Amino acid sequence: MDAREAARLLKGVRAAALAGNRPPATPRPEIAESWRRMLAGGVHPDRDARSRMLSAAETEERRRLSPLREVLPVLREGLLPALDGALHIMVVADADGRLLWREGHASILRKADRLGFGVGADWNEAVVGTNGVGTALVARRPVQVFSAEHFVSSHHDWTCAGAPLRDPRDGRLLGVVDVSGPLATMHPATLAWVSSVARLAERELRVRHLESLERLRAVAAPLLARLPGRALAVDGLGWTAAVTGLAPQERYPLPKRFGPGRAWVPQLGDCGVEALPGGWLLRVAESRTDAPAGRVVLDFSRPRSWAVTVYGAAGSWSQELSPRHAELLFLLAESPRGRSAAELAAELFGDPTRTVTVRAELSRVRRHLAGVLTHRPYRFAEDVEVEVIRPRDPAGLLPHSTAPAVIRARLGRTGPDVIP
Repeated sequence: MDAREAARLLKGVRAAALAGNRPPATPRPEIAESWRRMLAGGVHPDRDARSRMLSAAETEERRRLSPLREVLPVLREGLLPALDGALHIMVVADADGRLLWREGHASILRKADRLGFGVGADWNEAVVGTNGVGTALVARRPVQVFSAEHFVSSHHDWTCAGAPLRDPRDGRLLGVVDVSGPLATMHPATLAWVSSVARLAERELRVRHLESLERLRAVAAPLLARLPGRALAVDGLGWTAAVTGLAPQERYPLPKRFGPGRAWVPQLGDCGVEALPGGWLLRVAESRTDAPAGRVVLDFSRPRSWAVTVYGAAGSWSQELSPRHAELLFLLAESPRGRSAAELAAELFGDPTRTVTVRAELSRVRRHLAGVLTHRPYRFAEDVEVEVIRPRDPAGLLPHSTAPAVIRARLGRTGPDVIP
């Protein structure tokens, strides 16, 4: 099927979805989920809505603060050489969907200007509908949007492929890199190309992080060598640079309020805290041990940021959750008696055989939630009170997720999913 024929078919699929009729073909899951969000949010399918453009000063300030500025050379090297020949442009947006950088073929840049696809524009999905920037931010995975897969009809002459960029230190969503162009320029390999370059950019961030840990290690190692007992040096996010008297661990979650003095750190207990260049020196008090958790709060109320907060006798600490860990903890919170790996695989992927992935992810979660999660079956510990904070609109529950169990919870029903 060529591009024009595919575009005609997709227009028929979109028209049927808007009318509530059976479509001539099933839209891809990520597109169907986005359309549901647009219908629920009241986005007009034939009105080209736009938000206020950022001023030059506002854009420059966001650029200055964005970690993505560090990986622009990687993105440019991986994408720009092919853009002129492919009649595409590259855009880089922050986690709010604001376009901060844009480069590529001059004639396509002019066409993008007419579409409002310029630096400083807001391409959040809730503003402009299904698109390669906003939908990738919500889905938190690479997304290609072709012709009438765009919810708003003014975008049907375009195709785009966007891949999210995450901070490898904590999984925080930093933004999206997107390649867009006119409909006729679509190529099926574009999404894989953009995704690969995004992974290279994340690798660059990871290398920079390792270099910063090495600098911290160079400062901390001589200090630790002279200290008795247990001590370690960590960066601002809890990543370990050097230890003495302890078995090495990759990362320790730090409390929300953290600074010089004394602090209770999960898995370490009471610690003396001193500032170091680029991090902290933690001296573990021998008279205190890790305090058991009594309450866990899972906050899923925000559309692109989810967190777990653990409360115990010695204090509380919070940690952001990756999309997959948010899904798993939501399912466990909904199942007090617990779930086997096969049951969780069925609820996440619709495939009970994918137990290896489930076990690996839960192993990572349990490193930070020791004493909170148990296994055989997987569940929250019996003496832990669990609270789930959901979004006001049920449709906003983990909007990135295509897990069958999450979709049923989001839609408030237990039957198979159907397109509105």
